[in-house]
Amino acid sequence: MRQLLAILALGLAFVAPGSGSDGSIEDVIDHELPASGVPGLAYAVVADGEITSEGARGVVSIGGDTEVTPSTQFVIGSISKSFTALAVMQLVEAGEVDLDGEIARYLDVLSGKPAGPVTIRQLLSHTSGYSTLQGNSGAAAGDTGATGALERAVDARADVTPAYAPGARWEYSNLNYQTLGRLIEVVSGQSFQAYLTATVLEPVGMANTVVADGQVHGSMATGHAPWFTTSRALAETPPDVATAPQGGIISTAGDLARYLAMMMNGEDDVLSAAGKAQMMRPASAVSPGYGFGWYLDRASGGVWHTGLTPGFESLAWMLPAQQRGAVVLVNGVGGIGFGETTQLRTAVAASGLGVDYAGEGSRLPQKALVVGLVLLPIVYLLAMIWAWRHRAAIRAKSGVAGRFSLWFPLLTTSAAAAILLVLVPRLFGSPLPHLSLFVPDFVLALVATAVMGVLWAVFRLMVAYTGRSMVERQT
Repeated sequence: MRQLLAILALGLAFVAPGSGSDGSIEDVIDHELPASGVPGLAYAVVADGEITSEGARGVVSIGGDTEVTPSTQFVIGSISKSFTALAVMQLVEAGEVDLDGEIARYLDVLSGKPAGPVTIRQLLSHTSGYSTLQGNSGAAAGDTGATGALERAVDARADVTPAYAPGARWEYSNLNYQTLGRLIEVVSGQSFQAYLTATVLEPVGMANTVVADGQVHGSMATGHAPWFTTSRALAETPPDVATAPQGGIISTAGDLARYLAMMMNGEDDVLSAAGKAQMMRPASAVSPGYGFGWYLDRASGGVWHTGLTPGFESLAWMLPAQQRGAVVLVNGVGGIGFGETTQLRTAVAASGLGVDYAGEGSRLPQKALVVGLVLLPIVYLLAMIWAWRHRAAIRAKSGVAGRFSLWFPLLTTSAAAAILLVLVPRLFGSPLPHLSLFVPDFVLALVATAVMGVLWAVFRLMVAYTGRSMVERQT
């Protein structure tokens, strides 16, 4: 999900990999890795069906000395959606699923429910009407039991009413692909993990790839979250089985390169050549920049997807007409303004593909926002100290103007708190607890600023009216 953080001005907006890189991949890594703040990286480049370049840099965990290697596994985040889409297309080609059939036809739990009329095509292309916020709200967390986790998650969301009419607009939502994962289970009669392993991973030769199975795998890199210009390691926890269809596949750069080669080979194998091509075309007039599990850059012919999951970010980028593709995996999530990973991942991939890339530009506005949020709680604390030292002047306020000066700050700080704690997370398309999984430092600064602002306003009122009542009693 850098999808999640690309929706604001910092980049949860979906911007196709852009335009550059003059040096070798290793030169690019030398230049970009330190600024990104991530502990480790792995990459692979494929051309004409063969891996032409593969490498790794950095460490598995910050502060440790175990190096990342080409066989190190990373959680690939939303690149997993393309695997889910491929599995659905296999069932379509087998005649077991109708692309334009309603999801309620396959999932009884949605029969008669608001989302029942949504079609498979609409789920695949993010035109179902589910919003980004709905996709990130109420997501199953900690359900690591491999048996029935996906069913429980989808059943729990069965009463959700899509935010928009089906087919009316495009909006990225994890709920689309979680629902599709359950569709695969019901139609195939197998668990999502078993079906994907047997029909995609094994035939493609992805021997180092697993679908989230509730286990911590020893060859996995440790995920890292941003923490005020640095990074901190996350606790090793089993990936949620219930979120596997939208972001829970664990893989290596080399395995993903083989996957890209299969997608571009123009052959009938795990899916027909026509089926693969359909996945990499606009799904509808409402979805001109997205196919089935892939973003599309029609100007350049590029096909791509990023991945963001707690502790990890990724990029898979193909140029099908040239039979070239690149994969970049990092074991850290970029911060806001500080330590962002977008330029690192895109520059490495662009270098491998021979594509010009001009960089992400200035991040000063994002940095200023974060610095402001970090400093404001301190300013409010100093203002409380000032208010206490000048309590006599505050208690002397009277009349309409005096009462206004005492109460107006409570109104403004309460409004600011609502914006910070409610509106800002909605702009990210994520509830605050979910957002904190990716950028905990930013969320802490948001909460601290909101709370300290209101506390300052309340403290002024307490200073004013408590002291005033004591003076009145004495007189």
